[in-house]
Amino acid sequence: MQVLPRALALIAVLIALASPAAAAESDAARWARQAQKVTIVRDDWGIAHVHGKTDADAVFGMVYAQAEDDFNRVETNYINAMGRLAEAEGETAIWQDLRMKLFIDPAQLQVQYAQSPAWLRTLMTAWADGLNYYLATHPAVTPRVIRRFEPWMALSFTEGSIGGDIESISLPQLEAFYGGRRTSMADEQFALAQFKEPSGSNGFAIAPSNTAGGHALLLINPHTSFFFRSEQQVSSDEGLNVYGAATWGQFFIYQGFNAKAGWMHTSSGVDVIDEFAETIGKAGLTYRYGAEDRPVTTSTIAVPYRAADGTMKTRTFTVYRTHHGPIVREAGGKWISVALMHRPVAALSQSFLRTKAVDYASYMKVMELQANSSNNTLFADTKGEVAYLHPQFIPRRDDRFDYTKPVDGSDPATDWKGLHALSEAPHLLNPTNGWIANTNNWPYSAAGSYSPRKADYPRYMDSAGENPRGIHADLVLRDRKDFTLQSLIAAAYDPRLTAFDQMIPPLLAAYDATPASDPLKVRLAEQIVLLRGWDHRWSADSAATSLAVFWGEQLWGEVAVTARAAGRPVYEDMATRTTAAQKLTALAVASDRLAQDFGSWRTPWGQINRFQRLTGDLVQPFNDAAPSIPVPFASAQWGSLASFGAGRKPGTRKYYGTSGNSFVAVVEFGDRVQARAVTAGGESGDPKSPHFNDQAGRYAAGDLREVYFHPDQLAGHTERTYRPGR
Repeated sequence: MQVLPRALALIAVLIALASPAAAAESDAARWARQAQKVTIVRDDWGIAHVHGKTDADAVFGMVYAQAEDDFNRVETNYINAMGRLAEAEGETAIWQDLRMKLFIDPAQLQVQYAQSPAWLRTLMTAWADGLNYYLATHPAVTPRVIRRFEPWMALSFTEGSIGGDIESISLPQLEAFYGGRRTSMADEQFALAQFKEPSGSNGFAIAPSNTAGGHALLLINPHTSFFFRSEQQVSSDEGLNVYGAATWGQFFIYQGFNAKAGWMHTSSGVDVIDEFAETIGKAGLTYRYGAEDRPVTTSTIAVPYRAADGTMKTRTFTVYRTHHGPIVREAGGKWISVALMHRPVAALSQSFLRTKAVDYASYMKVMELQANSSNNTLFADTKGEVAYLHPQFIPRRDDRFDYTKPVDGSDPATDWKGLHALSEAPHLLNPTNGWIANTNNWPYSAAGSYSPRKADYPRYMDSAGENPRGIHADLVLRDRKDFTLQSLIAAAYDPRLTAFDQMIPPLLAAYDATPASDPLKVRLAEQIVLLRGWDHRWSADSAATSLAVFWGEQLWGEVAVTARAAGRPVYEDMATRTTAAQKLTALAVASDRLAQDFGSWRTPWGQINRFQRLTGDLVQPFNDAAPSIPVPFASAQWGSLASFGAGRKPGTRKYYGTSGNSFVAVVEFGDRVQARAVTAGGESGDPKSPHFNDQAGRYAAGDLREVYFHPDQLAGHTERTYRPGR
């Protein structure tokens, strides 16, 4: 007679455990137990040094610390990655979400999560637990969309670049195809004409033969939008010990180093995103492929969005695919499909495993996963090896076709034919000259005369060509045998603007050839004297820098559309394909703009070019009346290695930077690794934090601080030691 009550009691317990409240309680207890295995040390710059018993414990603490510093940016990266931005920002974000959802399907990611290696599932679980524990212990924080992180979500954002491959798809043209909106050629030409800061980065690897200490050196210099990454050290008792920049919300250091090796990623010019012009049949939804008509695959994608009244609504789209990929636009009567890399499990595995590589051989072993499509890599290690790697995901194609434009999708010869082996891509290991550099330029100047030969590779291995920063890197690295950490910093901040080496002489020649009777001859006499005596180097007190930059921007806007349509570098057209009158008129317009905005065309560059951080908003506000800091370095567009992408903002006359140098580090790989670094603004996204803007002065001055990599370096530089949740 007593069995029944006991059975009922057991059933009641099982029901209780199955309830959401009990599950939450169980999760909370599990999170709290894992938090006890994690220690976070905050140094005197607010940077988190996270240690866990296992790699999973370290991941738990790593993302918890990131959430402490800027949960908004953590969540926003995954809102974007999963195509859920419209749930937060409304109907205007629908097309961005649709673009993501063409590739990111939660149901597929959950299947891939279940099929992932056990070690990776453990890390993904720890990642979700760390973020959920942060939310549980910070009830005042209200997520915009994601109220609970699931482990599979980590597979939606697996590569730390600022813009993934998917973002190459044009949103206006996607909207035109699936939304029936007409695109404006004028709008697209206006966008092409605009002066835009180059995205990308700089990386230098210096061999021991070229250093004073006989150790390899590495420059890590990503050019991204500001405040895009968190600076952290993450270690465990399982051998993890890595320092560097982690993109908010990700559980791997994207650009950084460990005790034995370091890596710097730069955006590559390799062509790995291809468009196919599909011939759609008249009778039924088919597309031509060789001698057959294949069915176009259709599916439905629902995009939830927040309406103006705050309620949630949904737009549903029927989307189309061929074997090449999803249809993303229409051109010339053809539907255009896009093919790109989408290998989330391999990509996330590669991103984490490379942080534990201890030398070139072990790093290359990880690269065999072939799940990096967009990054060149500069590598250095304590064995003294330096290397350049091209992206590892490179489809093999027929080089007869120009893959920079849509190719004929009906021709089977245009299809991808597997991937190139690592040895088939441009690469370098320990070149004789003793240095390697990449500035998002082609690999064919990465090591001077010892670079890979362009003729040895298919055209699609590079579509970027050379750039002014590449020329600049060669100037500061060649014939130098005594590099130290400090002199490598000096090279990274060398003030030469190499684009003006090409453009100023034709301007001066145009002036000299202009008749004395021309009104511009008299009007521009003083400006020409200033530019003729200029050494093409930026500085805060240089009026010539201001004049040259304003002139360059004006002339750029006049020739960019034509140059880009012809596939020529814009600099070439500015220098050689503009008339004397165009060059001089642009200088007059630039002079007038300077005088109107700042009172004189002789305004020093530092009075114009400013760093300002007023709030933690994702889109920063700027105010000429509020405090700001002069920045001497200029846009990468003009060849400045130290990049500061700045311009006028709504309501301002001064230029405010929003991208460029974001995290800068130099590393020496001796018996005991040493490094110096600086981050734009500061580690915290909270304006009330002392670490919101405490690095701004050092950032503007290129004054890198000591990195506390070793425990003894933290002595006397520790603000707080704690466990997550405390």
